[in-house]
Amino acid sequence: MDQAPSPAVVQQIPLPAPAPGTSRVLTVLRFGEPGARPKAYLQAGLHADEFPGMLALRHLAEMLETHAAAGEILGEIVVLPLANPVGFAQQVGGFLHGRHDLASFGNFNRDYPDLAKEIADTLGERLTQDAAENVATIRAAMGEALAERAPRTETAALRHHLLTLAHDADIVLDVHADNEAMPHLYIGTPLWPDARDLAADIEARAILLAEISGGHPFDEACSGPWWSLAARFPEAPIPPACFAATLELGSNDDVDEREARRTAEALLRFLARRGLVGGVSDLSPAMPRAEATPLEAMQQLIAPTGGLVAYHARLGDHVRTGDLVARIIDPVGAEADVLAGTDGILFARHNQTYAWPGKVIGKIAGETALPERKGELLTD
Repeated sequence: MDQAPSPAVVQQIPLPAPAPGTSRVLTVLRFGEPGARPKAYLQAGLHADEFPGMLALRHLAEMLETHAAAGEILGEIVVLPLANPVGFAQQVGGFLHGRHDLASFGNFNRDYPDLAKEIADTLGERLTQDAAENVATIRAAMGEALAERAPRTETAALRHHLLTLAHDADIVLDVHADNEAMPHLYIGTPLWPDARDLAADIEARAILLAEISGGHPFDEACSGPWWSLAARFPEAPIPPACFAATLELGSNDDVDEREARRTAEALLRFLARRGLVGGVSDLSPAMPRAEATPLEAMQQLIAPTGGLVAYHARLGDHVRTGDLVARIIDPVGAEADVLAGTDGILFARHNQTYAWPGKVIGKIAGETALPERKGELLTD
């Protein structure tokens, strides 16, 4: 007699209490058989004030429940619709502040450990000429390194649990949004063009490639060790065994039921195409709406002075070098122009139209690397 398919398993992981009388938990939804391959890990809300992805993953979880009931989960899928209960509780002055940890002022999507650096010296002669064996060996070493960690603070424990859940996944999707933006995608250069279908699925208007973006964000903590170790051990076949990407679904505050379902359906098609879910029709991806470009070619538009921001270019506009993108206006003083420093598409702006010197007020996806784009390539 066939065994009934398993529904989602809900796991609650307690976090260390930040103060007496307080406690939070990390909620994990698991689909399929533990240890089955391929394994996908999806999370939203790591920046807890970026809302569209949370609703999209809630709808995706509902869809996966239906497929689980039909026995159509073919691999293992781990979903965290709310990956950051710490940030989600940071309500200050009537607003949620979920990008930075108020206890340490650190960005929740920075400072993840470099697992390649931690395990490289332990691999030695354990690597062979069999790529599959090397993947298993490296994943085991990563798991051992993570198990040896003993985080003390609530936020350190959160980072540790998230990476422990994701480090051995074949696919890692970290779902975000931007202040005011069009959908876009950050992904490691070695994973392109394999990510073309994902870019098409989310209708990305910018696809930004980098091996090292700076700051040690979550997706690179999962994917980066593979090409780092491949460079360290060129004699051993080490494939890019973790397809990790940061998906920016649009604007932070654009929470819409229909759009969330559409995104969930797109993610479901992607998972089905990658062999994780059966029973999904129409798996043919559309063509991407953008060309992939280096992250070093993305211009961050910097306000030279303080004042009101009057945008002259709209999201989605193609601008050319020297075009006026915005004007900074001191209500009782001078004005300053912010010009495009590259040809490309304006895919993100800041939703608070007030600037101070050095504030990033927009992003242009260009094609040619810019001389000032070195080191830390992401906006903190």
